[in-house]
Amino acid sequence: MTNWPVILGIAKTHLKSKFRQTAIAALGVTFGIGSYITLVSFMTGLNKMLDDLILNQTPHIQIYNEIEPSAIQPVGFYEEFQGYTNVVHSIKPRQVQKKIYNATPMMAYLNNDPDVKAALPQVKTQIFYISGAIEIGGNLTGFDILEEVENFNFGDYIVAGTANDLKNTENGILLGIGIARKMSLDIGDRVQITTVKGEVFPLKIVGIYQSGIAELDNIQSFSNLKTVQKILGEPNNYITNINVKLHNIDNAIPMAREIEKKFNLTAMDIQTANAQFETGTQVRNLITYAVSITLLIVAGFGIYNILNMLIYEKMNDIAILKATGFSGRDVQYIFLSQAMIIGIIGGVLGLLLGFTLSYVIDGIPFETESLPTISTYPVNFEIGYYFFGIAFALISTFFAGYLPSLKAKRIDPVHIITGQ
Repeated sequence: MTNWPVILGIAKTHLKSKFRQTAIAALGVTFGIGSYITLVSFMTGLNKMLDDLILNQTPHIQIYNEIEPSAIQPVGFYEEFQGYTNVVHSIKPRQVQKKIYNATPMMAYLNNDPDVKAALPQVKTQIFYISGAIEIGGNLTGFDILEEVENFNFGDYIVAGTANDLKNTENGILLGIGIARKMSLDIGDRVQITTVKGEVFPLKIVGIYQSGIAELDNIQSFSNLKTVQKILGEPNNYITNINVKLHNIDNAIPMAREIEKKFNLTAMDIQTANAQFETGTQVRNLITYAVSITLLIVAGFGIYNILNMLIYEKMNDIAILKATGFSGRDVQYIFLSQAMIIGIIGGVLGLLLGFTLSYVIDGIPFETESLPTISTYPVNFEIGYYFFGIAFALISTFFAGYLPSLKAKRIDPVHIITGQ
């Protein structure tokens, strides 16, 4: 039967007798775990910030009328051409209005779905911003600003003015910061816009919008739903887009396919719309985890080398232990205990070091005009990283100490004693 108090006492004595080597091994684990926690927390925090920059502004499902060629061309309706390969050149898109028919009952249907958090109407149109003799192309979106703030965090991207300012101003407009700078406009000024039909409308600037995506900020502006419908000369039931927010983003793909089948409209899910961006995020995460785990493995090899040298220096002690009745398994447990003690001490200190560095980074100011919602460097304090860090520290130190302890177990005390 293993006498653990005695084994742990001997292990502690060995570690204390070689305190410098013990401290170096523990610090190897400490810096390995600390570097892992700091790196993975910062990199995943950065990735989350970039994801939120895109995904917070993207509905889980976008419903609209897609302009596309007819699936069946007129030649396909003639019976005499059935069974032949028909080649048609210069196919033109079918004449489809941007308006979504029966949009109001469709939104009522979607809002009654328990998986749907909100289904919000929008009217999108192309316009020109007029500045003297200059016309700058852009987009105007009409929506319910308060609903967008509640469901899509739209208020985070209003850098001047408020959502209520737009809601309470019938002819108000939230102007993209890129357009505002190009035309030297600010809150309280008026901007003239013209539709593709050539009609000109003056709108009062009540706020400035900045998404952090320069290409979008250079063309995009927003107004109330009724204002845009009035500009287009359309009735109150004129809707071009329905944006759907789900309780669970994982349901976006199957629900989008169901909507397309049921309503004969295009339903773009968020995964499809941002496929390239998600691929970039996965690659960045893969690199982060690969570098982090490499740091832990390097720390494990440091422990292995130190314990391996410790065994050579403790040959006489091993011989005496075995000569006084300790079995080879007991000797193995002694050196494994030393490795685990180093792993526990180094791992706990590493978690504290990683948390401290992450906390310091999280408080460093990070201000840039392209990211109006960010004030400090992003850090992700996910508790799972800390559990993984301490678990990896214990596992790596166990295997780092296993081979040296196995060697100590097999040492023949007779050869050591007779050799001296």
